[in-house]
Amino acid sequence: MNFIAKTVDIVVVGAGHAGCEAALAGARMGHKVALLTINLNSIAAMNCNPNVGGTGKGHLVREIDALGGEIGRNIDKTFIQSRMLNSSKGPAVHSLRAQADKWNYHRAMKMTLEDEENLYLIQDEAVSFYMEDDDVRGIVCKSGAIYRAKKTVLATGTYLRGRVFMGEVNYSSGPDGMQPANYLTESIEGLGIPTMRMKTGTPARVHRDSIDFSNMEVQKGDEEIHPFSFSNFDKDFSGKEQIDCYLTYTTPECHDIIRKNIHRSAMAMGDIEGIGPRYCPSIEDKVTRFGDRDHHQVFLEPEGLLTKEIYVQGVSSSLPVEVQMALYKKIEGLEHCEFMRPAYAIEYDAIDATRLDRSLEVMEVKNLYMAGQINGSSGYEEAAAQGLVAGINAALSIEGRDPLILRRDQAYIGVLIDDLVTKGTREPYRMMTSRAEYRLTLRQDNADLRLTDIGREIGLVKDEQYAMFVARRDAIDEETERLASIRINPTEENIEKLAELGSATLRNATPLLNLMQRPELNYDNLAVFDEDRPALPRHVIEEVETNIRYKGYIDKQMAQIQKFRKMENKKLSKDLDYMSIGGLRNEAKEKLMNIRPESVGQAGRISGVSPADINVLLIYLEQKSREARNGLGDA
Repeated sequence: MNFIAKTVDIVVVGAGHAGCEAALAGARMGHKVALLTINLNSIAAMNCNPNVGGTGKGHLVREIDALGGEIGRNIDKTFIQSRMLNSSKGPAVHSLRAQADKWNYHRAMKMTLEDEENLYLIQDEAVSFYMEDDDVRGIVCKSGAIYRAKKTVLATGTYLRGRVFMGEVNYSSGPDGMQPANYLTESIEGLGIPTMRMKTGTPARVHRDSIDFSNMEVQKGDEEIHPFSFSNFDKDFSGKEQIDCYLTYTTPECHDIIRKNIHRSAMAMGDIEGIGPRYCPSIEDKVTRFGDRDHHQVFLEPEGLLTKEIYVQGVSSSLPVEVQMALYKKIEGLEHCEFMRPAYAIEYDAIDATRLDRSLEVMEVKNLYMAGQINGSSGYEEAAAQGLVAGINAALSIEGRDPLILRRDQAYIGVLIDDLVTKGTREPYRMMTSRAEYRLTLRQDNADLRLTDIGREIGLVKDEQYAMFVARRDAIDEETERLASIRINPTEENIEKLAELGSATLRNATPLLNLMQRPELNYDNLAVFDEDRPALPRHVIEEVETNIRYKGYIDKQMAQIQKFRKMENKKLSKDLDYMSIGGLRNEAKEKLMNIRPESVGQAGRISGVSPADINVLLIYLEQKSREARNGLGDA
């Protein structure tokens, strides 16, 4: 017997990384939110890997934080190792990555949800939509409870009809032994939203005491810890205990076992329909695709401070458990390893994200938003970014305000969502720095400067966070202006100082700011010309230095962005009949009718729409604009 259990503004289905951000965003914007999860023990679960960030992904975490999201703050509370990746390269590809204590991460996020006054945290399984006048108006649960809502957000992760595979063995299951959600897919398809199967996987966890670390390369955390959350930039982490990770390798013997048993993998047997993530392949995929290599990297990562489970990164598998045990024992240092959890592949339902607009609302079904792995993405960070945007836009819609649409030139979040809804994906999508055309301006270090004002306007960035942001922004601007105002004259003393620094002579009085653009000079060693400089936080100095050192390249990229924005500003009506536009190829017509791009720029990024098609579209728009002007003139 169904009954109305609660009436709220927003109901969010799924309490993974997407669902947590969606629910918190809606609640913090002042709306009543019900967050449903099959099991309260699965909140913000790290079922795949025990870390946050990494190449490209770290940018997403910083952007979520700048907008007022939670993932950055939560990992800062619970990390057990922190490393800045790609630090030897340019700042555009610097990416922060932190190992988490996965149990503390879950507990800290659960407490954050429980403390939010507008948020109701509920254990129950969503089985269908609650409909009123053909509109989605909430969720019906397995218990019979109905959560009536103005807006619904689905953030179902890998639970929809989840099925686990280990060789010939497969069974209905959610991730990490959790219960799957076997009923909601039917309701999704009933709304005319097509679904598809996707696959991901995870490696085994082994007992720490069974590992021989003696010949492994130690992977230590950074001595200087960089937090994810901008609100923690001035916090002292120097006393934070960090746990070592280790690097080892597979062996030819390991590969031989895989090749002899490859026919027993679930993928080889054809039991798995979905395509796995290209950039996080299973060990059998790596051995098959890179047959000339006799070893692959394996990282051993602790899962927490109060557990001896070690995550064996790089050896995910869908092979039978007995084969897994044999091949793991051929990895250097794992000769006597004891399994605690076996590796497995999991297959689940996802939707075609091209059925969404860039607010993440389903185009044909109002009041329904999708976020995370249900949209075909992979990763905690990608999920959290989408969850934040979906939650924000559900709240903005209730308030009668325009949706938050982040452009590709504004944020990695904009790149992520635009790629998903414009191009779609047939395999789990992973964010990487190479996907962003404007990555020199979309650095992780300046995410607050790009997005905090937006978060403030939305209502997510509260007073304390905004005050810290304003202080940092003003310090960066003031120091940049100060450096520009100091002129170094070509005196004998100054020329001698430059020579000692290995730098060329001066011919004219030169601003200190300009000297910083010389590759051999930097903020620190130019202190000899700047004895009265103020004491500033390191993060302010680094931001100032980056902006000055790369100014020429940044200016060039800003010129490219201006051209990009012109195409983005050429808006397209959602009701435009592309079938009636002469000169468009049939494939382009079909794609444009299906995806319904919001701008000419977005139309140009659709697979199957050529530059020639865009020219036809521009000519058509100009003709219509001319006709409209003439019509107004006659009137």
